[in-house]
Amino acid sequence: MPKRGYHHGNLRQALVDAALTLITDKGPTGFTLSEAAKTAGVTPAAVYRHFEGREDLIAEAARQGYEIFADLMQYAYESGQPSALAAFEATGRAYLAFARRHPGHYIAMFESGISVNRTPELAVAAQKARDVLEKAATDLSEHIPPEKRPPASMFSAHIWALSHGVVELFARNSPGTQSPFPPEDLLETGIGVYLRGLGLVAPDD
Repeated sequence: MPKRGYHHGNLRQALVDAALTLITDKGPTGFTLSEAAKTAGVTPAAVYRHFEGREDLIAEAARQGYEIFADLMQYAYESGQPSALAAFEATGRAYLAFARRHPGHYIAMFESGISVNRTPELAVAAQKARDVLEKAATDLSEHIPPEKRPPASMFSAHIWALSHGVVELFARNSPGTQSPFPPEDLLETGIGVYLRGLGLVAPDD
């Protein structure tokens, strides 16, 4: 039954929520704007008052995902203190948790083909998420003399790539990629080996 009495913002969010459900069930290219409207309980014409096309709707879902993601990563890093290694491992667990709890957002962000530069708002949200990890990396390496310190942007990108790889290969039920170890264990040991190899944490941490 169509829903009545939407305020402007509520209708926009209802369409995003509908898109997230459809993205999770059918993938980012497996639904139309008309289906999103039907799922939200509104007419197709209502969609075009808020979004020019499906890609714009997905981009907004991705933007909201990056906002949630950045907050989770920030909370995880802070909760892992005072141990730098524990803090980074916490961000890895947060990455896995986000992918599992927010599959629609995750797909919109990383598997939809939508550029983070599609809208200024999306670019800002994506940068906010990257900044969290880079700030954590900066904090982790500040005890190393500047001339021996690896660029924080480099090893934060490596940690992001490691986390993303474990999620994609072992935490999202990819066919033929079963691991004998839980994804959390793979990620935590991988982060530990990497950070020790760079000399960022002591061997016995």
